[in-house]
Amino acid sequence: METSCFHCGDPVPAGSSYAVRTERGWRSVCCAGCEAVAYSILGQGLEDFYRLRGAQRLERPAESCQENLELYDHPELQRAFVREVDDNRETVLLLEGIRCPACVWLNEQTIRRVPGVVSAHLNYSTRRAILRWDPRRARLSDVLQAVKRVGYRAHPYDAARDDKLQREERRDALWRLFVAGFGMMQVMMYALPAYVAGDGDMSADIGELLRWASFALTVPVVFYAAAPFFSGARRDLARGRLGMDVSVALGIAIAFGASVAAMLLGAAEVYFDSVTMFVFLLLGGRYLEMLARQRATSVLQHLSRLIPEGAHRLRDFPRSLEVDRIPACSLKPGEHTLVKPGESFPADGVVEQGSGEVNEALLTGEGRPVFKQPGNAVIGGSMNLSTPLVMRVEKVGGETVLSCIARLIERAAADRPRLVALAERWVTPFMLCVVLLAVAAALGWAAVDPARSLPVAVAVLVATCPCAFSLATPAALTVATGELARLGVIVTRAHAIEALGRVSDVVLDKTGTLTRGEPVLVDIACHSELPEEKCLALAAAMEAASEHPIGKAFAAAVAGRGLPAVSALDNVPGSGIEAVVEGHRYRLGSPAFAQALAPCVPVAPRRYSEVWLAAEGGLLASFQLADEIRPEAAEAVRRLQSLGLALHVLSGDGVEATGTLAARLDIGAFEGRADPERKRNYVAALQRQGKLIAMVGDGINDAPVLARADVSLAMGGGTRLAQIQADAVVLSQDLVALAEAIELSRRTLCVVRQNVAWAFAYNLSALPLALFGALTPWAAAIGMSVSSLLVVLNALRLQRSRRTSAAVLSADGMGGMTPRSQPVEARV
Repeated sequence: METSCFHCGDPVPAGSSYAVRTERGWRSVCCAGCEAVAYSILGQGLEDFYRLRGAQRLERPAESCQENLELYDHPELQRAFVREVDDNRETVLLLEGIRCPACVWLNEQTIRRVPGVVSAHLNYSTRRAILRWDPRRARLSDVLQAVKRVGYRAHPYDAARDDKLQREERRDALWRLFVAGFGMMQVMMYALPAYVAGDGDMSADIGELLRWASFALTVPVVFYAAAPFFSGARRDLARGRLGMDVSVALGIAIAFGASVAAMLLGAAEVYFDSVTMFVFLLLGGRYLEMLARQRATSVLQHLSRLIPEGAHRLRDFPRSLEVDRIPACSLKPGEHTLVKPGESFPADGVVEQGSGEVNEALLTGEGRPVFKQPGNAVIGGSMNLSTPLVMRVEKVGGETVLSCIARLIERAAADRPRLVALAERWVTPFMLCVVLLAVAAALGWAAVDPARSLPVAVAVLVATCPCAFSLATPAALTVATGELARLGVIVTRAHAIEALGRVSDVVLDKTGTLTRGEPVLVDIACHSELPEEKCLALAAAMEAASEHPIGKAFAAAVAGRGLPAVSALDNVPGSGIEAVVEGHRYRLGSPAFAQALAPCVPVAPRRYSEVWLAAEGGLLASFQLADEIRPEAAEAVRRLQSLGLALHVLSGDGVEATGTLAARLDIGAFEGRADPERKRNYVAALQRQGKLIAMVGDGINDAPVLARADVSLAMGGGTRLAQIQADAVVLSQDLVALAEAIELSRRTLCVVRQNVAWAFAYNLSALPLALFGALTPWAAAIGMSVSSLLVVLNALRLQRSRRTSAAVLSADGMGGMTPRSQPVEARV
């Protein structure tokens, strides 16, 4: 009868009758919970989980869990963590009990088999799963119940629980480090007499006693403290690959096994001191790496803590200012909430009463307080700094800007950068060479000096472990991603940093990128008998349903007036709008788009952006719109050009208006009258010349050209954030942040090259020393740990270099942010 549980690995109580039937026969389990979970896994045809898992222990499932998972199906509760995506719903789940990649595989397979689940992606590092399902075919509780049946717990992502899991990870690592450190010190104390004693100074009995004492203290170090290395090696071998844990586990096992054999045979040469020191140094290095990783990936946790737990809901605003203290997740759109000085806004909304400064630094990277007054939008999570403000709630839960940012970060974390994938592909063949070299070294030294055969083989395995090489790229990219987020640039695709660091040309869209994206109507020219008011009303009615900035200009021009009904509206991105109004077909947009409906009399070009309104009978009116250049645009252009980048301006506006803006900003290359297809062809032509292109646009109307570019950035924020599909989003909508992002990306690639060069140099220099016996196993362990730590510390320099650079550039000392140029008084 088996003594350990087939599912969780705990001891099976004497007389237990619980068992499950597998392809290999009946297997004992310790309790009804493990029996139910194991049958659930086997019943879904997922028996491979137990092979992939290896000897990794699992938590025993709770037998009396009274949690009512159906509560998570309640619409009021889901508003806090679920968002609508097309006809589906999406949320982020945090899974408890994830111990290894096999756990990830099992949970992904289990969730994807729930009818109605559209997609499920689980990140091993963060233990978070992005889940999308069809609410007409499945409930969220169905997914949570499926996860529970296979022995895990899933619940909506919560920063507090995530912190708890990270604390548990740190505590477990610290306990292992403590056991290894205590064992190392005691074993070294017992080994010291053998090193210093001369011939005849110590009797054989005393020597044997010290060896047995060293053995007793080494056992918990090997079987408890070093367990993660062995479990990692088992997982790698089960998946048919040689990972970095394989060489470490082999080194520990060989040294410990040979020492035990020597002790039993009465030989004097044992390596218990080397084993314990080796394990301690490795665990110390990995513990520091874990702290650095958690520190570098803390952006999402910080964002999650910005939304307060409670809110002051106004009962009957504006007639009364009486408040009720309620959970922030209970707020509904249209309600009013009072935000006191020093408090964070509990949702997205609009200021209704009061005015004062708000800090949005953690959301946008902008260190200066932003002045808010009635009518201004505020972002949930930003902090009120001065006077009480009354806000009308517009978006809550998963629809807020903060939630959108969190999803973008999650999407980036789920991607695998090309550099990381390339490095991992080299690990297996490298490790195969290492193992073969260790065997060759052992055989060679066995013929020359058998006593040194084992230490040399262990030293080769340890010295050439590719830990530093495997950390070289992900450590730098992780730190850089966090730093970009602090700049107000959110990376949404894993390849963005690498591509940004290599670009040669930056193509900038005009409206909303170089300009504020807030055009103002400055002139109307009628070209028919239709009065000006009628033309303006037609244009405003057609633009009423559009999200283009021009729509706001027309809305402001007809504020308070009635608009005609619009039907059969067709929005053509990059060109304009076609619609039927009062039985007549009209087109509003670029001159080329308007002329396609009916021949129009040419109109002399103007220096402003131009929009034509045409009917089937000809041109009705032309509208001139002015848009102010962003105040930081000139400084951003100067910074980008100082980096050796060639700049280009593309716009759907007229050639004269585009040229005027390009001349003011000292940009030589520009093209006007560019529809989405012409923009795409422009970028493709540059790429055929061998250029690497970064395209900067609004992320929605520029989708085709953004997709064509090597890397795309969107000037995003507010309600449009959820629609943006670019590789990175400039939340601060500050062009200087774009220049800083490219600078940081270049430094990141430099750090990656330094890390890779160092890792190769260390391995190539340590290998000959180990092969020729000049490097002991414990010295090799020190070298490998120091090498890995240097890689991580070098990556962390990206944080220090940005802060130092910002402090030098800061003109006013406001939070170390880079200075902004004086406003450019120009309208284009």
